[in-house]
Amino acid sequence: MQKKEYSLFTAVAMIVGTVIGSGIFFKSDNILVFTQGSIVNGVILFSLAAIGIIFGSLAIGVLAAKTTKAGGLITYADEYSGKKTACAFGWFQVFIYYPAVIVVVSWVVGVYACMLFGIEATYEITAAIGVFASIVYFAINALSANLGGYFQNCATIIKMIPLVIIAVAGFLYGDPYGAMPIETASKEMASSINWLAALGPIAFSYDGWVVSTSIAHEIKNSKRNLPIALIVGPVFVLAAYIFYFTGISFLIGPANIIEMGDGHVNAAAIKLFGEMGAKIILIFVIISVLGTLNGFILGFIRLPYSLALRGMFPMEEKLKKVNEKTHLPEYSAFIAFIITCVWEYINYVVQKNNLIPNSDVSEIPIVASYVLYIILYVCVIKLYLKGEVEGKIRGLVIPVLAVIGSLIIIIGGLQNPMTILYLGICLVVIVISLIFWNRKNR
Repeated sequence: MQKKEYSLFTAVAMIVGTVIGSGIFFKSDNILVFTQGSIVNGVILFSLAAIGIIFGSLAIGVLAAKTTKAGGLITYADEYSGKKTACAFGWFQVFIYYPAVIVVVSWVVGVYACMLFGIEATYEITAAIGVFASIVYFAINALSANLGGYFQNCATIIKMIPLVIIAVAGFLYGDPYGAMPIETASKEMASSINWLAALGPIAFSYDGWVVSTSIAHEIKNSKRNLPIALIVGPVFVLAAYIFYFTGISFLIGPANIIEMGDGHVNAAAIKLFGEMGAKIILIFVIISVLGTLNGFILGFIRLPYSLALRGMFPMEEKLKKVNEKTHLPEYSAFIAFIITCVWEYINYVVQKNNLIPNSDVSEIPIVASYVLYIILYVCVIKLYLKGEVEGKIRGLVIPVLAVIGSLIIIIGGLQNPMTILYLGICLVVIVISLIFWNRKNR
């Protein structure tokens, strides 16, 4: 896998295309509920939640600039924290984080597809569409590294179209004066800082930025381009979120957005394009979610391969094999696909039986991943103290702010009543990985 397949634009597109999924279209009403209709407070929330992704990206960028080996986060953990940490990190990503996020995103594809074609969104039909979408994008990325990269580039560009149109229309035709904070029945509530409670849910909408590190070794001039992507991508995401949130608030009005809930997106589309507007926006949303799905699958199929290179995964000799034509590890992609299929069934059972009310199977794995990111941020600080990272800002200020950003997300995730159970499952996987590593290296 030494051939360089991906450009700087693709690396940026992976970050932007993976982070900006369906959440950008459907978070505005939730934020305005917490902020009592205050757009200013909403912008502050987006900015605070972005601390984790922006400074986390900058901190990881410091490590990315020091190596070109395959594995992304696994490589950084291996080189700067130790092989046991890397093995635990890798198994968590392979068996918990990536498949959990992929199946939830594919499920969302099924939900939106049913809405677009007027199909009854039964659990079985939604799951079937989601599985089909996963199969298609596993096939695309397994057949050609370039094909997956091209789709990621196109999806990122396409998904920005409705964001820009709605945002610009809001600034041109919206009513800023009518978008003032709405009156609330409770003065006590209005004068409190309860709006900060939205930090956790907003933070989840920023997840996915680390996926680009999984193709670090396949990016042209990766020591230069990956750190640039890890800076440009998150800043662009923050700007897009704020621009869209402010624009649609001006266009529809905070009070109307809160009243309509997720339907405010259709209202904006109808106002701008007529009755067909809702269908058009829905198509863009589906493409947006597919871009997120493709980005996660693109990263996931390389992880078993990266672990096998370090002797941290069973069947390592098979997993190390790379197809000479596609330049991709086919066995690694197959293992990733099988694990995803298992999680597709788990997600179906959870959704159908409502086992996790007001949540899904991906939320706690996302929170747990930020616990592991903190280990890497501490590594940057240690390298600075050893004199291997130049500049107090790069080696100390940035990783400290990244830790703070991660803690914001972790605190938000702790509000989920299923946290203890999920973290227990994550811990079991990590313990099994360490047992495997210790037995293999006796």
